[in-house]
Amino acid sequence: MANSHFLRLIILSFLTAFVACSETATVTNSAYSCTGSVTQGAGTTTTANLFPSGVRVAALGTITSTDGKTWALPADVNFTNSSFPFASDLYNSYVSGHSYANTAAATAALSSNNIVTVDADGEVFTAYIFGDNYFEMYVNGIPVGKDSVPYTDFNSCIVRFKAKKPFTVAVKCVDWEENLGLGTEKQGSSSNYIGDGGFVMHIKNASGSTVGITDNSWRAQTYYIAPISDLACLSESGDARLSSNCTTSAGASNSYGIHWAIPTNWFSSTFDDANWPIATTFSNGTVGVDNKSSYTNFTDVFDNASKDAAFIWSSNLKLDNLVLLRKKIE
Repeated sequence: MANSHFLRLIILSFLTAFVACSETATVTNSAYSCTGSVTQGAGTTTTANLFPSGVRVAALGTITSTDGKTWALPADVNFTNSSFPFASDLYNSYVSGHSYANTAAATAALSSNNIVTVDADGEVFTAYIFGDNYFEMYVNGIPVGKDSVPYTDFNSCIVRFKAKKPFTVAVKCVDWEENLGLGTEKQGSSSNYIGDGGFVMHIKNASGSTVGITDNSWRAQTYYIAPISDLACLSESGDARLSSNCTTSAGASNSYGIHWAIPTNWFSSTFDDANWPIATTFSNGTVGVDNKSSYTNFTDVFDNASKDAAFIWSSNLKLDNLVLLRKKIE
């Protein structure tokens, strides 16, 4: 009997930790059983295009969920906030940018004006970054650099800052969407193609030694998932928001989106991310960067033979569109 009771406790514990998220009524009266807010269909455009030079339209918008909350699409970003500095260029093919042939040339072009001070008595660190599509980076809660191209064509960046170790890096990553609220873009014959994300970074100190790379020691939490065709495919396990059982073949004009509120102090060094899921790593081939000069020109930092930085994201590279990343650099 004792063994039977113990087994029941184990089963109950598992069922409590792993919860399927489903709907049992129409979306307007959704009985969605997990922690996110549900939207359906396209959002409303509020900003036509943040970057008119871009290959794709980087619009902003809003959408209202079934619980009456309003959500920013694809995310609340600081692209037009002048107090949040733009990152310097590794590779930026637009007229406003610079495209360097290699890491050494890009680093040599930097000046003291490119350094963001976190700690006046700290040392200078340089972060080499490729973000698909957009990122905003903080160190100990201080904005140190944002992507200069919100959507496409693909670019890569340098963020230089002065800080004391240990310091905490926090990054907001956005997989942009052409169809606001639907998590999709136009591709070939598909008007609702599901794109993907990905973020890779290599941090060096002033002497050129590696102090941090993206890998599975980072934390990653999801805050927007789309497109979802069937809410029953979603599940949660602890704080993990899982969409691995959802289709990634294509979206539709009536697809669902799932949203979570971002904690106000998520970028602070004192924020507790202990319960966030571990970041998932992805290969270059999965992210699709092997034919992009904004990546291949700088494999000495991104694919360093002894310190190989990995692309990281949440558990679903395609459906998870707003992901927060954190790591304490010791």
